[in-house]
Amino acid sequence: MHPVPEHEELYYLMALSFVPGIGTKTGRALLERFGTAANVFKTPLKELKNAEGIGEVKVKGFKSEEILKRAEQELNFVLKNDIQVLSFKGNYPKRLSNCSDAPLLLYSKGNFNAEAAKIVAIVGTRKNTDYGHKLCEELVENLQSLDNLLVVSGLALGIDAIAHKKCVQLGIPTLGVLGHGLDRIYPYIHKSLAAQMVENGGGIMAEYPSETLPDRSNFPMRNRIVAGMSDVTIVVESHIAGGALITATMAAGYNREVAAYPGRVNDSRSAGCNELIRTNVAAMITNTEDLVQLMNWDKDKKPRAVQKQLFINLTPDEQKIIDLLQTRDNVHSDELFHHCGLASSLLAATLLQLEMQGLIKSLPGKYYRMY
Repeated sequence: MHPVPEHEELYYLMALSFVPGIGTKTGRALLERFGTAANVFKTPLKELKNAEGIGEVKVKGFKSEEILKRAEQELNFVLKNDIQVLSFKGNYPKRLSNCSDAPLLLYSKGNFNAEAAKIVAIVGTRKNTDYGHKLCEELVENLQSLDNLLVVSGLALGIDAIAHKKCVQLGIPTLGVLGHGLDRIYPYIHKSLAAQMVENGGGIMAEYPSETLPDRSNFPMRNRIVAGMSDVTIVVESHIAGGALITATMAAGYNREVAAYPGRVNDSRSAGCNELIRTNVAAMITNTEDLVQLMNWDKDKKPRAVQKQLFINLTPDEQKIIDLLQTRDNVHSDELFHHCGLASSLLAATLLQLEMQGLIKSLPGKYYRMY
């Protein structure tokens, strides 16, 4: 195929994503080295073979007629169906681009704002209780008071669908991340909901091209996009081994906030939430105000200038901690331990004292940051 100039780079970007063995790391490296996907494919194989992460086996894919034909097919599909293709060299969501395992390409439909000031993921079990249903709806209702908000979930049955539906009802943009291509909606009963999400200023997104079936293995991979897109992941209800726990764990791994609603100790559908809270992976919330405070979205919080006045009376140990935290968004307690040279018990006491003064904030996973 010889695509018209305006679509040439898009064509080669999709072809790059179809080459076997070319994942995010190698794909990014190639785009960085050669400038464009078109340049990658136009580079002589001898030179391309010597690029980092390629080698003799992978290089053959760059001359595969089958791969180029698949790219042509996908290009025709996205152009015909008004689907946007997001890549690292262009309009890729900034939050997700910071995740090392983010997909090379994303396919999306809708006019959602991937750079909204506040992006909240709401996830949970497919078999929710009435308790979970009520919590989820109340959460979304109270979130509508926040400016520049996008709610993200997985368009699955249960909590995901409840969150999406309530957003549509209230006019809140909401994004559904799918575990298959955009040529279908799974489950099928959410086809109308997905259309309403697109019309409502939200949309749908997937890393998978058309004709990709909703295979079970795709959904854990889908969860990393939900987590990576968001500032905070909220688990409403989840079994101890539910997919929502995978999303929460991934979010914590990306150093994003995680929050969970507690439930009854003998309720299996709250077991996952309770475990996230027990292990300090998630902060416990009982209402939206808890979330606003966790995320520092409270406009009435004290100005930073007032807090800085307290720094005059810091002890040398406290100053070491503050000096490190001021250079980073957040720091793990292990790094503070090695940096400050304090005994574990003294470090814990010093951190608590700084937190009591309102200077620092403890985060899930034993991370700390400046207030």
